[in-house]
Amino acid sequence: MAWSLVVPLKRLGQAKTRLAGAAGDEVRPALALAFALDTVAAALACDAVRDVTVVTDDPLAGERLAALGAAVAADAEGGGLNAALVQGAAFVRARRADAAVAALNADLPALRAAELAVVLRAASGAFGRAFLADAEGVGTTLLAAGPGVALNPAFGGPSRARHRASGAREIVVAGVDSVRRDVDTAADLRAALALGVGPYTSAAAAELRVAR
Repeated sequence: MAWSLVVPLKRLGQAKTRLAGAAGDEVRPALALAFALDTVAAALACDAVRDVTVVTDDPLAGERLAALGAAVAADAEGGGLNAALVQGAAFVRARRADAAVAALNADLPALRAAELAVVLRAASGAFGRAFLADAEGVGTTLLAAGPGVALNPAFGGPSRARHRASGAREIVVAGVDSVRRDVDTAADLRAALALGVGPYTSAAAAELRVAR
């Protein structure tokens, strides 16, 4: 099964506010964009991915991500993360009604295409909705819905418990640390850097060290 991924991204000036103490308001938006670029580049390189749609109303992010090969849908609803994901899934299925759709966080700078493929293949066996918990085991980094199945996202905070309670099956596979390692804090960023981030985040992190 080939998946259509939906990646939501806030306006860069509003993104990753919990990194403000470590990155400052000058470097933080650049980091948020770098995370998204590395995430989308890895996703597009994954052999289990058919296409990637980014939902954002940030013009710079939209331009840069489109240049990588992603489709860009304007975040017309302005209703937050889950509304953006519902909108993105509708955008994909308006073009291809039988699409298998997966929501993927935009802040996975260490993402490996091969590890994402493992997760998506596991999701393909669920024949419904399936999710992957984040590295802390509290949130969610990926939520998949097979053909004809509504995504019904419940991201934010303790979303692992909400997705499980909604009937989605939890994906439990080894060796997919890069798919679980989202970045919200300075500690998260250090953990991602230890895994090995993509080129965009590597360059942005170098700027962060210079800024310090």
